[in-house]
Amino acid sequence: MPGDTLAGDPRVTVVVITHNRRPELLRTLEKLARLPERPAVIVTDNASDDGSAEAVAREHPRFLMLTPGRNLGAVGRNLAVRHVRTPYVAFCDDDTWWEPGALSEAADRLDRHPRLVAVNARIIVEPTGEDDPVVAELRDSPLDGPDWLPGPAIGSFLAAATVMRTGAFRAAGGFHPGLWLGGEEELLATDLMTSGWWLAYLPDIAIHHAASTVRDTTARRVVGLRNTLWFTWLRRPMRPALKRTGYLLATVPRDGASLRAFLEAARGLPWVLRLRSAVPPEIEARLALLEKAQRRGTARRYVG
Repeated sequence: MPGDTLAGDPRVTVVVITHNRRPELLRTLEKLARLPERPAVIVTDNASDDGSAEAVAREHPRFLMLTPGRNLGAVGRNLAVRHVRTPYVAFCDDDTWWEPGALSEAADRLDRHPRLVAVNARIIVEPTGEDDPVVAELRDSPLDGPDWLPGPAIGSFLAAATVMRTGAFRAAGGFHPGLWLGGEEELLATDLMTSGWWLAYLPDIAIHHAASTVRDTTARRVVGLRNTLWFTWLRRPMRPALKRTGYLLATVPRDGASLRAFLEAARGLPWVLRLRSAVPPEIEARLALLEKAQRRGTARRYVG
């Protein structure tokens, strides 16, 4: 029966992307291997040169390891989802892992609500056990949703902490290859909402995050800001797009990283404008509410 994890739960596959984080990846896979749901796990190795693929094949032979031979960024998830045979896919990074029972509970909620496309879990920071700062933004989302939603309506999600309908992910095209990695969720979430889906935050399911020390925070800021600008011009109507661009120009740090982000964004404008498709007014109203809330929050700052 749904939710009974004694013999595993066949409804969810976990997809993990990784790049040169073998110790963190192996820790995460060990946690996933111990889950009572016994989910299928698919790992996309984004061109690691630290022996990650070999270590996974040796230590977790029942997991599927994909090695595309280059760093696909978030599109590595798209590659993995091609191999998913379950109705739901749970995304996970190499430094996050799902709490026992969370995947079955998420699948139960998706089973019950056919217009619910994705649920974002509560993110617990390790080793302190505190909520990630983004949790407050999800919990206090300004969006009004239908009464049947099992948690607050949200307008985007954290890919490393979300369970989603596999078919809807594929139908929407997955993560856009142009964005590569960094804030790539915003575009997919908006396209899902435009198609009539709802997303929700579920505080009673959890994922743990032990942030890797192997990360270039400045590079992440560059691509995050660049992708914010690209999303803005891909989907926001003209006036809100101009307003958001002006706000970012006025508020981001005056440094080389911000300059790089704006230059990269400008270089990408030809393809962005070619693919531009502004959302309808009801979706823009949601995006405007989310933008206002994000300005007050502490989770999204283009610093580092």
